[in-house]
Formats: sequence, C-alpha cells, structure tokens
Amino acid sequence: LEEEAQIQNILPEDAIVQRAIHETQEYGIVFIDELDKIAAGSGSRFSADASDEGVQRDLLPLIEGTKITTDHGEVDTSKILFITAGAFHQTKPSDLLAELQGRLPIRVQLHDLAEDDMYRILTEPETHTIKQQRALLRTEGVDLRFTDEALREIARITYEVNQTVENIGARRLYTVIERVLEDISFNASSYRGKLVVIDKEDVDLHMAEFKKKADLKQYIL
Repeated sequence: LEEEAQIQNILPEDAIVQRAIHETQEYGIVFIDELDKIAAGSGSRFSADASDEGVQRDLLPLIEGTKITTDHGEVDTSKILFITAGAFHQTKPSDLLAELQGRLPIRVQLHDLAEDDMYRILTEPETHTIKQQRALLRTEGVDLRFTDEALREIARITYEVNQTVENIGARRLYTVIERVLEDISFNASSYRGKLVVIDKEDVDLHMAEFKKKADLKQYIL
C-alpha cells in the first residue's frame, strides 16, 4: 500500500487518465470481427433484420469520428484506426450499408491457412499453444516435449481436416492438440515426475480415429 501511495504521488491518477485518453485517441486500434453477421444480402439464406441495419448505423459515427463518453472522460474516435473482418460465406461486403462501405475503403481478401502457416502458428508466437500446454502440464509435474516431426504432423493433419470438413482456420489446431494430449491430460498424475515426448507416431496414433470420422463427413449430405 505504501508503494502504491508513492507511485500515485509521482504519477497522479488524473495525469495517467489524460495520458491514456491521449494515447487512445492518437494511436488506438479497434478490431471488429464477424462483420458479416450484420450483413444480409437478398440472395442469402439469412433474412435481413432491422437490428442488423441498426448495428451498422450505430457503427457509422464511431468509425467516421465522434466523441464517446467513458468512465474516464470523452474519447474522440476520429483518429482511431478501425479494422473489421468477416468470413462472408453467405453474404458479401457489398451487402453492408453503402455508408459503412464508404467508411471502410480498403478491402483485403485473405487466403486459407496453408500447412506451413499452421506450423508457424505452433512455433513462432511468444505464447503459442504448445508452450501453453507444456506450462499447464508442468503444474502437474509433467515435463512435456514435442519433436519437430510431431509439430509438422499436427500442422499437416489440421490443414487436411480443414480442407475435408469445415475450414475453421487455426482454431482447428486446438482440437487436434487436445486429441493428441487427451490421455496425458486426464491421467496427468500417472505421468508425474516423468519426461513425456510426443513424436510423429504418437500424433498419428491418437488422430487415426479422428481422421477417419473427418473423412466420412464429406460424404454426409
């Protein structure tokens, strides 16, 4: 408490709030996902909803630039960068209100994640999924390791299943990893104090049934 009081004396709360507002207004980035959920084209199986249009109209002043009231004061959104994203499987960007399209002038179409992309997601981020799983099992006294071949096999299977069933991108990695580690996760006490190395053969063994079901799904109407 004494340390907090000293910090507050050095940096008054009002000064911190004002600096935060300034940083937000000048360098803020807002990411809005699933924008396609509020767009409904005439040819879509989703019927147009008045509330969808209402949401779009509510977004307009925010993206164009307005002052919004927060618990810490007013924030001007005119310089904030707004980035939106959506799958647009059933609709298309042109189904959005024309005014909203005008506020989002730059469009980029992303390609599906390839096998190499999946591998990079597993290895390059600072807190990638594998590191999280290792840390989780370390709390149970299990030293979990993955060979590079195992990681590449997980990436390959994830990519193939995405192409065969529904393509949900990198989220499929969690499903595959959970399946591979299912036995270890539920029986962690049996592996306490041990080094567990997951190799390519382990991945194939645990994913055999999963891949079989995924292969069958493409024939279901």
